Amino acid sequence: MTEQWSAPTVDGPVHATVPVPGSKSITNRALVLAALADRPSTVHAPLRSRDTLLMAAALRSLGIGVEDGPDGSWLVAPGTMRGPARVDCGLAGTVMRFLPPAAALAVGDVSFDGDEHARVRPMTTILDALRALGADVEGDALPFTLHGKGGVPGGEVTVDASASSQFVSGLLLSAARYEGGVTVRHSGRPVPSLPHIEMTVSMLREAGVEVDDSTRDVWRVAPGPVAALDRHVEPDLSNATPFLAAAAVTGGSVTIPGWPARTTQPGGAARELFERMGCAVELTAGGLTLTGPDRLTGIDVDLRDESELTPTVAALAALADGPTRIRGVAHIRGHETDRIAALAAEINRLGGDAEETEDGLVITPRPLRGGVWRAYADHRMATAGAIVGLVVGGVAVDDIGSTTKTIPDFPGMWSAMLGAR
Repeated sequence: MTEQWSAPTVDGPVHATVPVPGSKSITNRALVLAALADRPSTVHAPLRSRDTLLMAAALRSLGIGVEDGPDGSWLVAPGTMRGPARVDCGLAGTVMRFLPPAAALAVGDVSFDGDEHARVRPMTTILDALRALGADVEGDALPFTLHGKGGVPGGEVTVDASASSQFVSGLLLSAARYEGGVTVRHSGRPVPSLPHIEMTVSMLREAGVEVDDSTRDVWRVAPGPVAALDRHVEPDLSNATPFLAAAAVTGGSVTIPGWPARTTQPGGAARELFERMGCAVELTAGGLTLTGPDRLTGIDVDLRDESELTPTVAALAALADGPTRIRGVAHIRGHETDRIAALAAEINRLGGDAEETEDGLVITPRPLRGGVWRAYADHRMATAGAIVGLVVGGVAVDDIGSTTKTIPDFPGMWSAMLGAR
């Protein structure tokens, strides 16, 4: 169900410290690896949002133990995965693309389905790859069914991952449990969001899996065990950016505690992006603090590797001095919605000037007015509307509930931030 939300408008700088929940990307990778491990694991400080709860529920349906720990952790007890099972992917790309390669190891049938919007998201690449590796797959998009035989031969497969890095990560996460391991070769336009693949490779190596990524666009995973780990999940840096943006657009100051000095999260690039737009950014032991300028500066930026930041950057650009060009993000037309078209439509709906290009947007600031900002069931579209609404009166986000995909209570966190000022 959708829930329209009147975005709060402020008349002065926002000053707050905002703790941000754990990374969705790390949490769902950690859950899959823990399910494939040789003994129980603990995932500390996991994100508990719609996407991660769907992953946990899917693993439970396959016979994996995922129990609540006393400190909010998840205790994961691996075992033989078995069907029949039904997996609800919701709108989570990490569930629909990370779990099928693992579920192919199950004994019995495992069926996958999801939200209406999920049924049009690209899936052929990973399902065809699973067939090439020896899995029995019925269907080419959601809904589809895996006929599990308890194992997969594995081998070498060539894919076009130019639509999503998740196709590569999904295959790599379970590859060590395939009889011959897996070699994934990419052929096509450059893979977007490469930091997400680097995150996957790093987490595999931490679990003792042998991965060779020394050749560009080739990833080799040797067969072998996956070690259990007590893994601590970093704050979600991409989810932190709307809160940092509140300081950027109001000339205020916001601190995100626990921001790591080094990270594989694409959201880590937000530091440089905000600085380029005129903000002051400082990382200390207490976290990352952003202080906004008198006026934001428009930029020309390639976001291929950090494309999930596009809605936040677009919202800032609509409120900046001077035009912004966002390039390299053609693949986000296949995300929760066509984010390029959606951002252009909503900025223009409020009186702005946003022009679609083949691989991005050109945004020329104009005075904005209030109105309904449509989220398109997309959490990052919803948070972009909240950013605009801070300084433009009368903005209402039509589906703030979509933010539960990755942030359990975005409206509550937003209100608490504004109340602190």
